Amino acid sequence: MKVPRIAHLFISTEHIYVGHHGGPPGQHPVQDRDIVECVAGLGIRGDRFFSYKPNYKGQITFFMKEHLEGLWKEFQIPQEARDPAATRRNVITEGFELNDWIGREFELQGVRFLGMEECRPCRWMNHAIHPGAEAWMKGKGGLRAKILSKGTLQVSSGSILVGC
Repeated sequence: MKVPRIAHLFISTEHIYVGHHGGPPGQHPVQDRDIVECVAGLGIRGDRFFSYKPNYKGQITFFMKEHLEGLWKEFQIPQEARDPAATRRNVITEGFELNDWIGREFELQGVRFLGMEECRPCRWMNHAIHPGAEAWMKGKGGLRAKILSKGTLQVSSGSILVGC
């Protein structure tokens, strides 16, 4: 496995899928960021889930770049159509297994998190990425986590992971 790093950071100010069941998705774009501010117990400042509800288990979401590349390969998605933001996850990581952190505390770039559960894929993945993406992503949907300490995350090229 590669050296652990943050490959991408994303926020979205509005929901495009929540509340759109039976209709088309909303039109609010995902914003690619070099740095995001994590606020303990609330989420990522500026994101649609910031202060969403008390004790929310998805204050921040993670997705593995390795799974994203596997998904693109499986569905033969052309290079120009490969968009990591389509996962609707906040942090695209590389070099460590996210499911290992379910029920455990971990630290990235000085910010502490509690891994809560798999960020299960929904039917919208078939729309956002490719038909069949939802089924392919089962067990590989990423990680929902709570933010335990304040700090910033930034796209990185070096090691980021510390187990707690």
